[in-house]
Amino acid sequence: MAVLTSLAEAITANVGDGDMVALEGFTHLIPFAAGHEIVRQGRQDLTLVRMTPDVLYDQLIGMGVAARLVFSWGGNPGVGSLHRFRDAVEHGWPRPLQLEEHSHAGMANRYVAGASGLPFAVLRGYVGTDLVDHTANVAPLACPFTGERLTAVAALRPDVTVIHAQQADRAGNVQLWGICGVQKEAVLAARRAVVTVEEVVEELQPRPGAIVLPGWVLSAVAEVPGGAQPSYAQDYSTRDNAFYEAWDVISRDRDTFLGWMRTHVLDLVPSTT
Repeated sequence: MAVLTSLAEAITANVGDGDMVALEGFTHLIPFAAGHEIVRQGRQDLTLVRMTPDVLYDQLIGMGVAARLVFSWGGNPGVGSLHRFRDAVEHGWPRPLQLEEHSHAGMANRYVAGASGLPFAVLRGYVGTDLVDHTANVAPLACPFTGERLTAVAALRPDVTVIHAQQADRAGNVQLWGICGVQKEAVLAARRAVVTVEEVVEELQPRPGAIVLPGWVLSAVAEVPGGAQPSYAQDYSTRDNAFYEAWDVISRDRDTFLGWMRTHVLDLVPSTT
């Protein structure tokens, strides 16, 4: 059952060293504030999971939080590469990063299988790629009824999923709307779930196309206005496109990156050491 708490307390209680952590969001509602709190609390050896790791994951990887990344596409949307991600893979800085790569469809189906309590999902994807040969959690499968060659992908069951949403009520029920990705599936697949919200309201008002996550599937809810910035929360904030462009320059150089993180995330005086 969801507990209404502070962001710091939510992360302390639900994210531990070595956990598999999914911070999901699709351009919209990316949980930046929660990811920054994970950095501030010094979590280590995490397996980070996300369909589209972008700037937030670049920051987490660059701060040495991640030992492993399970993902599909990764990049700075509309801009280019994730330079901290590249540095970790190509040069092992600040630490080596193990990779497990999938297609978007494969990752989505893995979450669905986890949310459904199934050991794996089946799809027609991965055909024509070499992911089957290089990924332990992907395997060819023959349909027992038609003989068609399909692909099985192991279920994803994160230790904790973290998402951002627009509203929660005082009972811990959460509502999100707008462009959504696999937040619902990722929450239902996880053993624990933390949600940051723009505001806590007395009562959730039904909205067309909205997703409601009942409090009994959540572990903690924290009111964090602006918690998705520099991404956005529909009806609350707009996307900071200039930041995504600036990040390409900030993240290219190790010292520039560390100085920015110290100032904007860790609240420390910038350093060149």
